[in-house]
Amino acid sequence: MYRWDIVRAVTAQRVFGIVRTAGPREALAAAVAVLDAGLNAVEVALTTPRALSAVAELTAERPDALVGAGTVIDAPAARAAVEAGARFLVSPSLHPEVIRTGHRYGVPVFPGVATPTEMVRALEEGADALKLFPASGASPSWLRDVRAALPQAPVIPTGGVTIDNAPEWIAAGAVACGMGSALTSGGAQAAGERVGTLLGRLAQAR
Repeated sequence: MYRWDIVRAVTAQRVFGIVRTAGPREALAAAVAVLDAGLNAVEVALTTPRALSAVAELTAERPDALVGAGTVIDAPAARAAVEAGARFLVSPSLHPEVIRTGHRYGVPVFPGVATPTEMVRALEEGADALKLFPASGASPSWLRDVRAALPQAPVIPTGGVTIDNAPEWIAAGAVACGMGSALTSGGAQAAGERVGTLLGRLAQAR
């Protein structure tokens, strides 16, 4: 898949899961839970100890899943994530070297931004989509106003997005939302129920 194909696939459901746990076993279990519940894409944060082992195992066990790496803040981490099998990279902030490294190996990168200025700079650096982080510091109405001036910005609110407000973000123009504990906490059954509920609401928000 080309970069743009991956971006389209990751954002197709308007949401992807974010896994941040105490270790690789827990990360694998949480990722499998949301994938089994119907999500196509999940990000494993590199703040999880031995996160890349979870990425590698998950990509081996679920070759059809879109498995990404999150909290990627430098070029060595980006290269290691790609080598482990990550199909997209996400950062909490803007690091041009991460974008360059991801693109060198055909992997899309979603850097973190918090202002219109950062959005424009990220687009100029070649970002494939923009992670609005933390989304709890903004609002859907804020995003709607920003996109009136920057309609070309593919924004992914992350950090504070909930099942209740995710449809509002999509209605405001977000291409997708990144969601962590709001989806993954509480075990496989609870995660499955939340994913099913969320996908239904997002379908209506389109």
